[in-house]
Amino acid sequence: MKIAIAGPYSAPTGKERQENLDAMNEAAVALYEMGHIPLIGVNAALPVLEKSEVDDEYKLIMDISMAVVESCDSLLLLKESPGANRERDLILSLGKPVYKSLEEVPAP
Repeated sequence: MKIAIAGPYSAPTGKERQENLDAMNEAAVALYEMGHIPLIGVNAALPVLEKSEVDDEYKLIMDISMAVVESCDSLLLLKESPGANRERDLILSLGKPVYKSLEEVPAP
């Protein structure tokens, strides 16, 4: 199953942003080891952001993240944040499940 991973990314410091990203990537490893295909929208967005000169970085990240989430079968919500909640609401509007822990994710 293709599972999007959502959680906070934005934070006051680069260290905190990296910690947030690390948490999502660690969950991705666990999902992959369970037999799933994990996708993280911010991982797709950051290389684009790095090469971009857009004024609204948040919009770029969310536009790409939402497209990634829309392509998935479900979502693993690690922790709520404004962006993660938008991703959750999108997946729910598509009638797809949201899991709040790795233990809730069914075997493939």
